[in-house]
Amino acid sequence: MRSGKKRVKPFGMKVITSIIIFSHMIMLAACGSSGDHSAAMERRPEITIMAPLHFPNPPHEDLIEEINRLTNVDLKIEWVPDGIYTDKMNTALTTNSLKKATFVKYTDYILVKNAIRSGVFWEIGPYLDDYPNLRNLDKSILEQAAVDGKIYGLYTERPSSRQGIILRKDWLDRLGLSEPTTIEELYDVLRRFTLEDPDGNGMDDTFGLTDRNDLIFGAFKTLSSYFGTPNNWAFVDGELVAEFETQAYIDTMDFMRRLYKEGLINQDFAVTSKQVQRDHLIRGAAGVYIGSMLDAQRLAEEAMKVNPEARFTLVNRIHGPEGLRVWSIPKYNGLYLFSKKAIHDEEELREVLRFFDRSMDADVSNLMRYGFEHRHHIVQEGKVYLPQETYAFRVSEVNALHALMIADLSNPNLMEVQNSEPLTELAEQLSADNENFLVEDPTASLESATYDEKGSELYKIITDATYNYILGNLDVEGFQAEVERWRRNGGDQIRQEYMHSYSHK
Repeated sequence: MRSGKKRVKPFGMKVITSIIIFSHMIMLAACGSSGDHSAAMERRPEITIMAPLHFPNPPHEDLIEEINRLTNVDLKIEWVPDGIYTDKMNTALTTNSLKKATFVKYTDYILVKNAIRSGVFWEIGPYLDDYPNLRNLDKSILEQAAVDGKIYGLYTERPSSRQGIILRKDWLDRLGLSEPTTIEELYDVLRRFTLEDPDGNGMDDTFGLTDRNDLIFGAFKTLSSYFGTPNNWAFVDGELVAEFETQAYIDTMDFMRRLYKEGLINQDFAVTSKQVQRDHLIRGAAGVYIGSMLDAQRLAEEAMKVNPEARFTLVNRIHGPEGLRVWSIPKYNGLYLFSKKAIHDEEELREVLRFFDRSMDADVSNLMRYGFEHRHHIVQEGKVYLPQETYAFRVSEVNALHALMIADLSNPNLMEVQNSEPLTELAEQLSADNENFLVEDPTASLESATYDEKGSELYKIITDATYNYILGNLDVEGFQAEVERWRRNGGDQIRQEYMHSYSHK
């Protein structure tokens, strides 16, 4: 019980409908006002942006227009579905058709570092102190994302690790299972979800784990944390060792190979897209999804449309040979970089930076995070209340905007949420708990020119070898031969350059 706080009753559907109609009437009236005519006469700088779309729909045009009005810009945003974002961003980079601001995922940053060094993007470090919000960005994150000590990007923030396990709670209950706390207990859940008719329909139509063709944000890297694998690299006796040079990495491959051989995972996982992976869970074909715990609420909402009885839970603490461990990133999941071709001069760059700085102010940032008051949320005693009845409107109209928000986790101008959807709230609590047993990448702030130039090409050697091992096409000796090929083709050079960078820090 929370003392001293009034409980807000959930909106009824009639009230929700009235709110939506009322808010639309207000907007229509505003569009016809004489004040808008004079605003339209002003020159609004056009800000072009390429941003990832993590939700089914881009933000509602009413929200974009309100952001335009508040920031006095004309936003032209190309929303690219997350599943194809890397390819589209790469194409824009190679064809020199980048937007003024282009988002680059943390995992794709290696792909643009040579372009940064060759002058494709503006260095923005010298300008940040000129803006009241940008000057307060986290210096340690900016330094981690710097190239040769220079700052080129504005970061989107995220917790160090949202990684965990999303499970069908109703299936656990039907089979009399508890939430897994060890690797073997997790295996037992996957086995029984496959073999013991967890949905109770009398048919052999389920499997344990749904996965996709992604060794990082799919199941593999999180499982490898549980087995004790380093996060990319580790210092062992003063020397750097790559994660795939460790026994724990091989143990993880053996575990995945076991799941594949026993049919406890979708058999086409090595070529499965994220959308198909999600669909397996939503349709009730699979009962376990390993990845970002923040996906749980949306997955649950969609699954309950298929089966109203579906219930989900989350687990983040899986004990392995070295206790509790989970891999982490350096608190940013990507950067907005600024094209010199699209932004012609310093004055135009300042217009774009002014927009991002203004987007961190209270009025704009709360609009981008929560949508319109009375339409998507209400405010009580200075805190945001998110009614369950408006959840679908927030997902379809607001949530895509989160991809535009700079440093939102630490932005003091954002209002606190009084309540969240149950699984979202649990995901945030467990993400905070992950901070207690993070496995960090010791090379995150180190420099390697060979890695920047050849890292993606070399990593493909390892990803192909990993998949081939799991699928039974390689034995341990064959895998080790591929690791040796990685070493010869530049892996050892990367190791030496990281050691050199470390010794000079």
